[in-house]
Parts: sequence; C-alpha cells; structure tokens
Amino acid sequence: VDLSALARVLEHTPEDMTVTVEAGATLASLQQTLAARRQWLPIDPPNSDRLTLAALLDANASGPRRYGCGTIRDHLIGLRVALAGGRLIRSGGKVVKNVAGYDLMKLFIGARGTLGVIVEATFKLLPLPEAEAFVQCRCETLEVAGSLITAVLDSELTPTVFDLHNDPAGTLVLGFSGPRLAVDWQLA
Repeated sequence: VDLSALARVLEHTPEDMTVTVEAGATLASLQQTLAARRQWLPIDPPNSDRLTLAALLDANASGPRRYGCGTIRDHLIGLRVALAGGRLIRSGGKVVKNVAGYDLMKLFIGARGTLGVIVEATFKLLPLPEAEAFVQCRCETLEVAGSLITAVLDSELTPTVFDLHNDPAGTLVLGFSGPRLAVDWQLA
C-alpha cells in the first residue's frame, strides 16, 4: 500500500514531548522536523531516508540504540489503523499517561500489515543528546567478546548502543550519549 500522500506531521507538542504523524512520512523527515525543536524519536534502523513510519512499525524495527533507548514499541503511545473492511480504528492516545482500555495497538507492531494498514502514529519523544560518541573493539574470539561484554555489564557504564557485529572475529561497538561530561567520563 502506497502511503506517500500521508506524510504530514499532524501535531507536535514540544512541551509534552509528543508528536502525531501520518504513517507515510519517512523516519528521516520526521527526525529533521523534530530536530528543529531539539527533540527526536530515539531509534535508528537502517535506511531511515526511505523507511516510512508504517514500514518501521510493521517490521518492529528499532536499530542499535534499542539497548539504551528502547524499541519503537516503547515510544508508541497511539495508533490509527485502517482495517480490511475500510473502518478506521484508534488505539492508545496522544498523551504519555493513557491507561484506559486494552493496549490493542501493540498487536499491530510487527504484524507486517496483516491486521490492517497503519495510517497514523503518536510517539513520545526524547531531547536530542548534547553529545554522542562511539567506540569499537575488534575481538580475536567470541570468548574475548563475551569477556568484554561481561566487563561492560559489570561496570558503571551506561551505553546507549551495545552491539556485537558479526564479522570474522567479532567487533564490539559501544555508543554513549547524553550530557557532554557524562559521555566524556564514559569514554575515559
């Protein structure tokens, strides 16, 4: 289903850190709009310039920042879906604290469009981090990678990105974001 005509930001409330957007918008265009107010949706799946919000939600894609920022499911607070018969339904809301009723919107996340076509979504946002830095370490063996992972988990480090890349030996990648002093401390 081509949703390219449904690509508008319908409501951005910076003081509440929420945004409602049509699902044909690309993630990159949404991030650019939000950045003007120093906010963002803290996910980073590949190809964000081509990835629509509908495709992102259909695939439950999140990217490497899921370790520190959560998944797309964690940031979704409302959804509007077109069902097969043409009826539009809404689940969730436009405010972060919304506890009424069943959380039916979670059924649509990762369903690959089999339950309906996502046409609109409301997300809670985060402030853009002041600083961000990445470090990587190529590991000789998986045992070495496992030891490094254990050392990070047992430390005071709080990485936003925590990935082990599947290259011949394994490369551990850590990303840190937040206030500049905190990022610098973790890098040291």
